[in-house]
Amino acid sequence: MADKMELREIEVWDGNMAASQAMRQVQIDVVAAYPITPSTPIVENYGNFLANGYVDGEFVMVESEHGAMSGCIGAAAAGGRVATATSSQGFALMVETLYQASGMRLPIVLNVVNRALAAPLNVNGDHSDMYLGRDSGWIQLDAYCPQEAYDMNFIAFKVAEDHDIRLPAMVHQDGFMTSHTAQGVRTLDDDTAYNFVGEFKPMNDMLDFEHPVTHGVQTEEDWHFEHKARQHNDLMTKVLPKVEAAFAEFEALTGRKYNIVEKYDMDDADVAVVCMGTSVETAREVAKEMREEKGIKAGVIGIRVFRPWPFEQIVEAVSGIKAIAALDRSSPHGTVGMLFNEFAGCMINTDKPAVLTNYIYGLGGRDLTKAHLREIYTELQANAEAGKPTTPLQQYIGVRGPKLSFL
Repeated sequence: MADKMELREIEVWDGNMAASQAMRQVQIDVVAAYPITPSTPIVENYGNFLANGYVDGEFVMVESEHGAMSGCIGAAAAGGRVATATSSQGFALMVETLYQASGMRLPIVLNVVNRALAAPLNVNGDHSDMYLGRDSGWIQLDAYCPQEAYDMNFIAFKVAEDHDIRLPAMVHQDGFMTSHTAQGVRTLDDDTAYNFVGEFKPMNDMLDFEHPVTHGVQTEEDWHFEHKARQHNDLMTKVLPKVEAAFAEFEALTGRKYNIVEKYDMDDADVAVVCMGTSVETAREVAKEMREEKGIKAGVIGIRVFRPWPFEQIVEAVSGIKAIAALDRSSPHGTVGMLFNEFAGCMINTDKPAVLTNYIYGLGGRDLTKAHLREIYTELQANAEAGKPTTPLQQYIGVRGPKLSFL
């Protein structure tokens, strides 16, 4: 039996510690991991908890991130509660195995501390790795700060392990900006945290010898299409209602309210930016300033659940908006950014689609400043008044040298 850890009501934790504490509190059976900056402290902290008797489980050190997720897949298939963490190149090395985990319906939780993909080599945060996993069949939740990195882990375990879902889940946080920035985090005691997620209940586990099962079979053209279609249509379409239910239960427990799509100052907004991660908090501050100083009715849309993509909630969020900027923290390399593309898909059939423009920002950890956002909101207001883009469809914001645009 693992020892309990006494926590203060508010602890000063960075995002990595917040994630590892949540992992400790749900009492994971197996963590298989390989270190990579800036996610290493998550599994390092967890290993420390295990060594000091706060976890009754196993920590498996492997030879690579591919091996880490492979170990997690084996442990989950055997019937255990399983989790790990990674970033960037490690995430890229995991990609092959991510599809195995989702196709086998293994409710693994993966903390992804978002970091740029090489080359050139960069250890700082952007969303290149997050976007790389978007079609892998995993649920993806996004945290904007350490508190949310803590809370979203509980949501991830609860939803992923629901027997109606049984799909793996990622919890994303911005590398260094969240992972290594300490803030006050309101905690749950160990019993309350564990009871919120609940005791792990295996399903189709390979160690249940009374009910033998096969995982990872070969199907080819006869059944592959049907398996993938049902994974999308029968499982992913059930995720958002389960997330909403988990959010409601968590609010009743803690008073902290989360939404699939977060809306800030959107009730009367004419213009809005949509973004993820730490940029949401900065955008909220600037939106208030633009309202007070410039009379611009500015709002912010934050994506909390990235996969499955919340079409209906986004359409509702943008209703009445005249101009939107999709802020992408990943280089699109020859096309529009991911958020722009996804938002365009949501808006194409709306009665009055907003003017939509794309800003690429913050690559490799470059700051998104308040000045950048003030410029974006000013351009959005001009777009709203003109009813069309008054600037290039896509711009790179904050890049040195002449202002870059692609479209």
